[in-house]
Amino acid sequence: MAVFGAELARTVHAEAPGIRLRFRQTPTDVTENTGTLLSTADGLLMPHGVVNGFPAVELYRDRWVFLVSDDHPDVGERLTLDDLRRLPWVTYQRTYDAPAVRQLGMLGIEPRTEVSVDSFQALPWLVAGTRRIALIQGLLADRLRGVAPVRVMECPYEAVPVQEALWWHPVHTHDAAHMWLRETAGRIAVAASRL
Repeated sequence: MAVFGAELARTVHAEAPGIRLRFRQTPTDVTENTGTLLSTADGLLMPHGVVNGFPAVELYRDRWVFLVSDDHPDVGERLTLDDLRRLPWVTYQRTYDAPAVRQLGMLGIEPRTEVSVDSFQALPWLVAGTRRIALIQGLLADRLRGVAPVRVMECPYEAVPVQEALWWHPVHTHDAAHMWLRETAGRIAVAASRL
C-alpha cells in the first residue's frame, strides 16, 4: 500500500474520477482461499511465491532488508546468519509466507518469532528499543525511514528478490475496465519502483 497504493489512487482519481478504490488487509488464509478472495475483489497485490494458479500482471521488483533498533546492543555494522538464528523476530503474519524466510529454513535457521503483526508498516515500532529484528521490503523500509529509531541492514545471505504482482480471477481477464486497471497498475508500478 505505502509503495504502490497511494500512487494508484492518485492516478485513478485523475484518469477515471468516478471509480472508487477500496484497499483491504490481505487475510491470513489467502493461500487456502485465493479463488474465493479473488472472486469478490478486482485484484490482489501479492508477491510471487505466496499464491499461484491465477493470472497476474508483474508490477515491480524489490529486495528484502532487515530492521534493527538504532541502539541494538548485539548488532554491529552488519547482521550475520548467527544474529538471525539467535535474536528474537517481529514477523508479518505467518513467517513462512515470505520466500526469503523459507530460504533461511534451507540454511538451517528457524526465526524465533516473538511478535507477529498484520502490517509490515508496524514493524519499525516493534523493533525500536528492543533486541528484535524484522524482515521488510526495501522500498517500504525506505519510505518508513525516520518514523522510528531503527537501522536498515542488508540481508546476510542472498535473499530471493520480491516480485510484486497484481493477481485477478480469470473471470476478469477480458473485461475492458479490468484490462484498463491492470494496464494502469503496470504503468504506476514502473514509476513507484523508482521513488
